[in-house]
Amino acid sequence: MKIICIGRNYADHATELGNSIPTEPLFFLKPDSAILAHRHPFYLPDWSEEIHYEVELLVRISKLGKSIAPEFAHRYYDAISLGIDFTARDIQAEVKAKGHPWEKAKAFDGSAVISREWLPLDSNQKGLQNKHFRLERNGEVVQQGQSKDMLFDIDQLIAYVSKFMTLKLGDVIFTGTPSGVGPVKPGDNLEGFLEDRSMFRVPIR
Repeated sequence: MKIICIGRNYADHATELGNSIPTEPLFFLKPDSAILAHRHPFYLPDWSEEIHYEVELLVRISKLGKSIAPEFAHRYYDAISLGIDFTARDIQAEVKAKGHPWEKAKAFDGSAVISREWLPLDSNQKGLQNKHFRLERNGEVVQQGQSKDMLFDIDQLIAYVSKFMTLKLGDVIFTGTPSGVGPVKPGDNLEGFLEDRSMFRVPIR
């Protein structure tokens, strides 16, 4: 299983972090050891002073595929869900300044929240352009987005990533985060909603 994460896929998020808006998808990987166990708290690591939440719409790959054409990409996923890409922002800034890879900041244990629940899709459904999602911290909305605001939609992402690596059954794509990312602290409680359906709850310790 691969966890494929898309960076800067919402213009407002790229802007809030002072990054340029990409002209093609930017992606990186998390290992399966990054998955936070269901109903398990997220423990802040002692090597970072600034862990940020990033809520994201997730797509589950349902079919082996390589070099997939965009018009056929909808045949390669069968469900959507919601998750969090936890990011060590201070570490990310440090490695970016040195021109180093981001794995220290993105791929650490527990950094990928994946909802237990997946919402199935009809195999002929395309686009998913109007899915609304949000993240609440301690009951207050801190992030919200709509899939229609992605710079690169799901079919484009699948086509692009599959040019470079084979997509396999069970792979998960984190499709990018909207603006509003921010730090967490001990005692926070995060809850993610896809439309108005609660998809996960994560206490911060």
